[in-house]
Amino acid sequence: MTSSIAYDELELLDTEDDRDLRSSVAGLLADRCPAGAVAAIYDGDRAVVGPLWQALAGDLGLAALLVPEDCGGAGATAREAAIVLEELGRTAAPVPYLTSAVVAATTLSHAPTDAGRELLAGLSDGRRTAALVIPLTTAFDTPVRAVAAGVPVRSVAGALEADTLLVPIATGDGIELRAVPADRATITPVISLDMSRQLADVTVDAADGAVVVVGDATAAVRAGLLAGTVLLASEQVGIAQWCLTTTVAYLKERRQFGRIVGGFQALKHRLADLYTSVEGATATARYAAAALAADRAAPEAQIAAHIAAAWCSDVAVLAAEEAVQLHGGLGMTWEHPAHLFLKRAKADQLALGLPGHHRARLGDLVGLTV
Repeated sequence: MTSSIAYDELELLDTEDDRDLRSSVAGLLADRCPAGAVAAIYDGDRAVVGPLWQALAGDLGLAALLVPEDCGGAGATAREAAIVLEELGRTAAPVPYLTSAVVAATTLSHAPTDAGRELLAGLSDGRRTAALVIPLTTAFDTPVRAVAAGVPVRSVAGALEADTLLVPIATGDGIELRAVPADRATITPVISLDMSRQLADVTVDAADGAVVVVGDATAAVRAGLLAGTVLLASEQVGIAQWCLTTTVAYLKERRQFGRIVGGFQALKHRLADLYTSVEGATATARYAAAALAADRAAPEAQIAAHIAAAWCSDVAVLAAEEAVQLHGGLGMTWEHPAHLFLKRAKADQLALGLPGHHRARLGDLVGLTV
């Protein structure tokens, strides 16, 4: 296996620009994405979604990060997008950043036609939002399945917020990717475990939209799913960090038997174990983002993606479970936001390939097959 990435040159620590970006995203989310508004989505009130997405995508210009400069974007890398996903994870923000600004934008950027470039320009300034019509559970290294007219595609993420659907269509030469207006498809919302990233079943009656990727789109779709896998790990890190920080703060204040609960040794050990797991997941996700930014075609980028997907998803679920349990009865209430992070963490664990799938593929790549 020939390496094209210099491991010792990958930057994992935030630069000054990175810190500024992180601060801007965190500040906006603190103002515009209160936990109560996210919880209200479970009662059907999605009023927070549109304004929050417009603020992130349009006002801050975050949807432009992964769009090439010659298509009107910022031409940034997965490192910058990972910062955004970490902060979105900290609030379980109900916006289609992963599905539109990451998966759809990366897919289109692979080899866009003129129509694809026009759509990318719309995505970059927040005027347009797109979703790839593929089940959210699809891993980046599995076959790309074409969409048949009249046959529903189950569990599509981002379709409810999208005005444009990217539809893989079978042709004699492979897979063709077309941009179909969302109003030409039947989009049926489904009750999802994580309603802050609600899924939908999508039926395209006639995929007569413009072709947006040159030639066979299989590689483009896989590139989009690879970027989604890597950056989903950053979101999972944000979830885990919120759960750890919030739980530590609570245990420093909660008193029982006349003592601060956080002073009990058994709880200290649990928090120490969780801390080391979260720190490891943070390094893993940031390395995967840096490897993808350095060379997405290199074998190391795929290896790092599999490691991040397998490790970070489990750590996010563990952190969320610990947050619920260590908050005691308070953690079990609807009013406390811990349940939002547990639902997002568990749903993320199922997205873009199960941890077991990524471990198995990792074994194949590094020669550890049994």
